[in-house]
Amino acid sequence: MTVVGEGRARVEQGEVADTVRRAAAGDEAAWAALVDAFSSLVWSIGLRSGLSRADAGEVVQATFLRLVEKLDQVREPERLGGWLATTARREAWRVSRQAAKELPTEEEPDSDTPEPGPEERALESDRARVLRVAFGQLSDRCARLLELVVVLALPYAQVAAVLDIPVGSIGPTRARCLARLRALLPDDEP
Repeated sequence: MTVVGEGRARVEQGEVADTVRRAAAGDEAAWAALVDAFSSLVWSIGLRSGLSRADAGEVVQATFLRLVEKLDQVREPERLGGWLATTARREAWRVSRQAAKELPTEEEPDSDTPEPGPEERALESDRARVLRVAFGQLSDRCARLLELVVVLALPYAQVAAVLDIPVGSIGPTRARCLARLRALLPDDEP
């Protein structure tokens, strides 16, 4: 029994096809399970492609957006991991090409932004850990909404469709969920 994913929801390898079908039919929990199960894979492809964290985040967003758009068209749902990996590689290639077009023709020294030292990297890692712990304490509804709106940055219309809620309630719900997340963070966090 192989389990896919490391987050809140796990999908057994033999259940991937069924989870894809349920997500395509509008099952919010199934969609959350798929995103949670395969996010690490998609992030790793973006980062291993040599992209910055921001560009890798764009790859993650674009990959899951493609999945939302084509979820009911995936021919072999049991092989979703391969489909996502291929899509993520294509998106990473697209982002890399786009970034290459934006590079200046002359090399300019980047002295304005020094590389973070070991202390800064350790602090950032600790902040990320604290945030993950607090995020894990949110209700599933808040965690799912923040994942779609903040992490994946999907348009409100798509978030409304995935969560089956009115578009007008997304902003206020997002604000309440962010307030809950802030309340869960230690007071000494900047």
